[in-house]
Amino acid sequence: MNFPLIASLVSILFAQLIKYPIAYLTNRKSAKLNLITSTGGMPSSHSAAVSSLTTALILEYGFNSPYVAISTVFAVIIMFDSMGVRRQSGEQGIVLDILARKHLAEIDYISDDISYDEVEDNPLILSYDIDDYERMIINRYLGHKPSEVIVGTLTGGFVAIFLRLVLL
Repeated sequence: MNFPLIASLVSILFAQLIKYPIAYLTNRKSAKLNLITSTGGMPSSHSAAVSSLTTALILEYGFNSPYVAISTVFAVIIMFDSMGVRRQSGEQGIVLDILARKHLAEIDYISDDISYDEVEDNPLILSYDIDDYERMIINRYLGHKPSEVIVGTLTGGFVAIFLRLVLL
């Protein structure tokens, strides 16, 4: 049995499944079932997966194992990326959404007000309408706050330890 793999996958599932109850308890208005399948939110399932993998490898091979070293570096990169690049991408997505909605409102959802120069610069502009735009919106939960990463890390570690106790 590949305990590190099982622990990581269970941690992802567990972290994703508890997102909705946590959102419901903390802010009922923002609690939607699609949180279970989305990225971002509390806790970070990415952090849960990599911390569970590292914890399982420590339990399986000991702290001095090269596998633990590889997993730890991998975990740190994943966690920093989720708080940095992915979070900033999500925030920029919100700003772009606001600007696009403002622009669509100003031109009355792709109207005759568009000049030939605008179409020449971006020929795709005429092929989109508001329905297409709604389908293409970036997920607002793209990245993580530090607290979401910390809770994800703790969740993954506890899941790995719990599974080790149950499976032995």
